Amino acid sequence: MKKALIPFILLIVISIMGVIMPAIPTTINTEGMNSGDVAWMLCSAALVLLMTPGLAYFYGGMIDTKNIISTMLQSFVAMGVISVLWIVVGFSLAFGTDLNGWGLIGDPRSYFMFQNVLDAPLWGTIPLVLFAFFQLKFAIITPALITGTFAERIRFKSYILFLVLFSLLIYAPLCHWTWHADGFLFKMGVLDFAGGTVVHMSAGFAALAASIYLRNKKEEKSHISPANIPFVLLGTGLLWFGWFGFNAGSALAANALAASAFATTNTASAAAGLAWILFDSVRGKKPSALGFCIGAVVGLVAITPAAGFVTIPSSLFIGTFAALISNLVVSWKSKTSLEDTLDVFPCHGVGGAVGMIMTGLLATKGVNSLVGDNQGLFIDGGTHLITMHVIALVIVIAFSFLGALLLLKLTDLISPLKVTAEEMKVGNDYSQHGENLYPSDFSTLKEEIA
Repeated sequence: MKKALIPFILLIVISIMGVIMPAIPTTINTEGMNSGDVAWMLCSAALVLLMTPGLAYFYGGMIDTKNIISTMLQSFVAMGVISVLWIVVGFSLAFGTDLNGWGLIGDPRSYFMFQNVLDAPLWGTIPLVLFAFFQLKFAIITPALITGTFAERIRFKSYILFLVLFSLLIYAPLCHWTWHADGFLFKMGVLDFAGGTVVHMSAGFAALAASIYLRNKKEEKSHISPANIPFVLLGTGLLWFGWFGFNAGSALAANALAASAFATTNTASAAAGLAWILFDSVRGKKPSALGFCIGAVVGLVAITPAAGFVTIPSSLFIGTFAALISNLVVSWKSKTSLEDTLDVFPCHGVGGAVGMIMTGLLATKGVNSLVGDNQGLFIDGGTHLITMHVIALVIVIAFSFLGALLLLKLTDLISPLKVTAEEMKVGNDYSQHGENLYPSDFSTLKEEIA
């Protein structure tokens, strides 16, 4: 109870600051605002938010019954924690004025407590506050993706601390590097339409770090039978649906580029889902619902950085080959001691990396003028874009992996990460939250944990 007092008091202080610093706008600029773009971006922000509950069902259906609630809550609670953090300082770190001109991080004073947001100049044709909340949904789902790695093995309060640290010290800098006009990766010419580096590689390689840090070589890897495959199907549908806001919304306008990104997103996911189950069949496995769902999500991951830079036929290639590569990495991982419970690294880390490489190979200014003359290697034979993307891959992988290792160690020192053997036996639903999918089992669980 005493440990819970600190975050409780912190939330009260932040709430009081909302009264002391109410961020009252002097004027609200509407000149140049496009109502169609505003409407589309409001819908896109809502679609992206829907992806986090979708992720909760996707992961929750894959875990065993005694950890479903805790696994799903890890996604839902990110919606609360990151939303508050983004208002206080997260948006400033990601999109605030570049600090010292180094292209590394935004000035935390830029939009502290959302000062200067409502009366800021438009972001293109939409209000800055709308752009800020669209980006918030990306900030929410990124650390939530990592939860599939340590599902059933981490304490809830330790997860909350890691969630905050990851958001401030890994996600916000990567966001600034890649999407802020003064970010150093942006200036290098790195193209990431909707989050291949910022979202998926950061989460995927943080997941790799967690799978290494939390593994126990003395114990045999536990085999988890999915508790509810219809949950996985539902989660996949919600993710696929929400991803249209994720990718097509990243055009930041209701225009032809958004339509193209919408089409590439659907095509890559469809191709990847089919490629996954067909490849499984070739290898002597039965085509499974779980396989199609995982493949479809890998396709969505891989097309994310490329969605607004490649043609629709190119997205077939991206989805298919991303699924094949991730499938092979999943098979390799199963033979190692890595404890990546729900294959976050093979799907998001590897899938995001494949997408970034494919963008360097297939991006064309015929789809997006932002590509400029440095088109993909397969388009005009130029090597500049793919070279920049390989360099960016190395930087992002090293930063995400090593940074996450440090944050996991720091979190572990402050609040032990792993649940005890007794807690793992009864499951996190009861040991961490006092809840259970089957309430009639409460008495038995109490005896076991005692």
